[in-house]
Amino acid sequence: MKVLVLGNGGREHALAWKLAQAARVSQVLVAPGNGGTARDPRLKNVPITDVKELADYAVENKIALTVVGPEAYLAAGVVDEFRARGLRIFGPSKAAAQLESSKAFAKDFMKRHGIPTADYETFDDAAAAHAYVDKQGAPIVIKADGLAAGKGVVVAMTLAEAHEAIDWILADNKLGVVHNAGGARVVIEQFLQGEEASFIVLCDGKNVVSLATSQDHKRLKDGDEGPNTGGMGAYSPAPVVTPNVHAKAMHEIIMPTIQGMARDGIPFTGFLYAGLMIDAQGQPRTVEFNTRMGDPETQPIMMRLKSDLLDVLLHATDGTLDQVELQWDRRVALGVVLAAEGYPLQPRKGDAISGLPVDAEDVMVFHAGTSKTEAALQTSGGRVLCVTALGESVRTAQQLAYDTVVKIQFDGKQYRQDIGHRAVKR
Repeated sequence: MKVLVLGNGGREHALAWKLAQAARVSQVLVAPGNGGTARDPRLKNVPITDVKELADYAVENKIALTVVGPEAYLAAGVVDEFRARGLRIFGPSKAAAQLESSKAFAKDFMKRHGIPTADYETFDDAAAAHAYVDKQGAPIVIKADGLAAGKGVVVAMTLAEAHEAIDWILADNKLGVVHNAGGARVVIEQFLQGEEASFIVLCDGKNVVSLATSQDHKRLKDGDEGPNTGGMGAYSPAPVVTPNVHAKAMHEIIMPTIQGMARDGIPFTGFLYAGLMIDAQGQPRTVEFNTRMGDPETQPIMMRLKSDLLDVLLHATDGTLDQVELQWDRRVALGVVLAAEGYPLQPRKGDAISGLPVDAEDVMVFHAGTSKTEAALQTSGGRVLCVTALGESVRTAQQLAYDTVVKIQFDGKQYRQDIGHRAVKR
């Protein structure tokens, strides 16, 4: 079978890498792909990004399954377009993808269906938003109602930061948000105390299979300092998701979401990512929904997955996920993101990359913001690489990942040195 993966990031490289291991896969195509997918002889880059052109390509090349990586394709209705052509594709419809593409839609949905989340208000008027923040005080969370590549959230610890974030979203659009119909809106939420974890499941519209738990590190700098990013590293499993927390997340958040979407006439298929905030009592609440795999969580999760991913996704697109039981490597996987100079606001591009290791069973370098030229491999985006390692413990995986990180060179390389710190302390 030929399989097509849509996207050009580290998540897509990891999905394509895992799909290429399936016995029934003859070729994995990645559209448009990156420098890492260009270097792998089992993968082939396809320089197409337009939704209709992608559907034409899938028909002409007899693609058996398409897997959607980034949120922008989902919000553009790629799943609807492919299904209208009778093509098999894994992901949510444009309507269902609103759980991610519109924070206001997601918050209203959770409120309507009794799914635990933070209290909130939505504003399109800056003066009203500023007045609300002054009344509520800090810390407080400011979210853009639109797609922002994981950077549309500001956790404001002071009132000054909150007011600045409102202006960034409603006036200046400094976060690069793709606003929804009706213009710029901001969702202002209560600040939740606790520890965050990523809880990702596969859904076929009715049945759900949970993936291995993970935890990512959103802030740019060590100790969770600096601006929010798309994610500076992740590891799996996440010790904070105990069996009790896992059961609560499934019972109180995931299943009510899938059942609520079905009741609302918008059945959900695809990857559903619930960002959880878990308090000291082990009670999870929903910080956000994403309607695709997380990045960089995908990289350690794919390193640990022992099951045939093609087989799993065929079940998911057939509506038979109730027949699937996933097998996992018992080891810990940990990924460290190497970012470009100037990330997250103004990443520099075009720096040559050297020192990449040969792929190994226990360490993989997944590419994100890279491009391959005849002369060299070079940086082409904010998050450049994700060095992902397997180890018997968090500390062992961490050591192997960082031993590899120091060998890879490009000008302006920045990375956190404490990925996995919460698990190491436990």
